[in-house]
Amino acid sequence: MRVLLIGADGQLGTDLCKSLAGTDLVTLTQKDIEITDIDSVLSACHKHHPQVIINTASYIKVDDCEDNIDLAYRVNALGARNLAVAAHSCGAALAHLSTDYVFGGDSERSVPYTEFDTTAPLNVYGRSKLAGEHLIQSLCCRYFIIRTSILYGTAACIGKGTNFVDSVIKLAGNQKVLRMVSDQVFSTTFTQDLAGKISELVKTQYYGIFHITNSGSCSWYDFAAEILRISGSKSRVIPITSAEYPTRAVRPRYSVLSNYHLRLVGIDDMRDWHAALLDYMKEKFPS
Repeated sequence: MRVLLIGADGQLGTDLCKSLAGTDLVTLTQKDIEITDIDSVLSACHKHHPQVIINTASYIKVDDCEDNIDLAYRVNALGARNLAVAAHSCGAALAHLSTDYVFGGDSERSVPYTEFDTTAPLNVYGRSKLAGEHLIQSLCCRYFIIRTSILYGTAACIGKGTNFVDSVIKLAGNQKVLRMVSDQVFSTTFTQDLAGKISELVKTQYYGIFHITNSGSCSWYDFAAEILRISGSKSRVIPITSAEYPTRAVRPRYSVLSNYHLRLVGIDDMRDWHAALLDYMKEKFPS
């Protein structure tokens, strides 16, 4: 199976390169392909003749999307459209990364979202990613739309420059007290686990929308507290509300994802987020 991986030098892309090592893998970075340019996308696909295209490229700076609406839609919506057109043109399946921010859960919700729940994004990032999902569904015959949440991995995060875990470790090195939002609840995802499941999924014909995260849920406060506990840091974290930490983009108060579709087809073995975080910390910050 020939796989065309877009965004191969990113946080998730790096782990996908490892998990797909046994396949006929073609890796592309932003220097090699521009997903907002249909000619660039078609040229790459017809040059390499992939059976599966995996796209990890996205404009993921949630607050910046509010100020750069055109860019958000150009990358997250039209980029997805271009890949869908190219995949259909060369007869490939398309695996595309999306987000929990397509949902708009409020503080009253306590049931994780399945792939069959109604979407209602609250911010430009979520709306642009949902537009990309819709374009793929309308233009591509075979697709895996993969919604995930709060990624962290050992490779550099090109889109944001860092991930939350590393940011907390850095902050704890300079501050005795950290303030973290406690009223936004979500799922977290170790990119090694995500990459392994994507690599398994694209070898099947289970096309459709999938949620893939580590199991369980937490808030930014819970996540930071666990990071500090594992690291043995003497810094402490205190909970604050979203109102005390205003951002340009509105975030959902509850966006926990259920890997329901994976369970329905019998391949949900995503481990608990505590265990995933522990392994990440051991690998990234060995004592």
